[in-house]
Amino acid sequence: MAQEVTTLDAELEAVRAEALRRLDEVTSVDEAAAWERDYLGGKGRVTQLLRGLGSLPAEQRPAAGRATQALKAELTEKYDDVGARLKAAARQQALAEDAIDVTLPGRPVIIGAAHPISQMIDELIEIFALLGFQAVFGPEVETGHYNFDLLNIPSDHPARDVWDTIIVESPNEEIVLRTHTSPMQARTMERMQPPVRVIVPGRSFRFEAQDASHEWMFTQLEGLAVDENITMADLKGTLRELARQLFGPTRRVRFRCDFFPFVEPGVDFAVDCAICDGQGCRVCKHTGWLEMGGAGMVHPNVLKGVGYDPEKYTGFAFGLGIERIIMMKTGVSDLRAFAGNDVRFLRQFARPIV
Repeated sequence: MAQEVTTLDAELEAVRAEALRRLDEVTSVDEAAAWERDYLGGKGRVTQLLRGLGSLPAEQRPAAGRATQALKAELTEKYDDVGARLKAAARQQALAEDAIDVTLPGRPVIIGAAHPISQMIDELIEIFALLGFQAVFGPEVETGHYNFDLLNIPSDHPARDVWDTIIVESPNEEIVLRTHTSPMQARTMERMQPPVRVIVPGRSFRFEAQDASHEWMFTQLEGLAVDENITMADLKGTLRELARQLFGPTRRVRFRCDFFPFVEPGVDFAVDCAICDGQGCRVCKHTGWLEMGGAGMVHPNVLKGVGYDPEKYTGFAFGLGIERIIMMKTGVSDLRAFAGNDVRFLRQFARPIV
């Protein structure tokens, strides 16, 4: 019997020595958890010793139990000390790694900015406001009556076939996506009496092939002035001043005769290409000139259609491509980039917040 007690004491001392040695070698919370499983867990060495006490004679169990429980208490206390120390060290390391230096400058916040087309519309509205024009806006889905009829383009007019119109089906009335912003000429004159000076920025739609200077959806700026004694000289002076304000005094402008059903006479308005400096490139189709749009004196039939007396009033109208104006100012060589939604491209036009 004494031999069994001696053997248990030796085993307890061996487990104690081994456990303390291994505990001294523990350097992380994970290693400490593994140590606890090996010695104090449900299948640990000390737990197995406690379960084996039942095999001892009854008179030896109390003393053996106290010795084993003493070992368990000692190892638990040592483990708690080491575990607390390791957990505190781990917390300090985590805090150090996640520390924020509040003296460092903050990261810039990425915010939205106005699209370059919207920026150009704002600039054009400001320029024309100085020339006495007010901005008005109209519907993008139009009736054929305003898109064509009141602009001297009746249903049997051959020019009606060249607009590449996108038609919205309607059983009773011709409904289209407007091919230009010119319908607002008639809408404005119907509700105003001369003098009239308005610009109409907005999107237009045509079913046509896309290339570096053409899009099926594009942004136009319509201009209209009606009053007594308005002449072609007023139109040319207005567009020359626009070119000076937009591109500076060194840019050259050109007016050439052209035909548009709603003006007579008609001209196309062009500026020497800023991308190639008038030498010729694919954007200006190697002509050295980039057409800004069409213009001319308002046709008498258009004035009659809205109840104006063409014997008393005259006027001029023009339509400019806003994307082409931006291309001229910035050197962008492909009009399609403005509708591409490439953030890298659009970010170039973001204005700083003041």
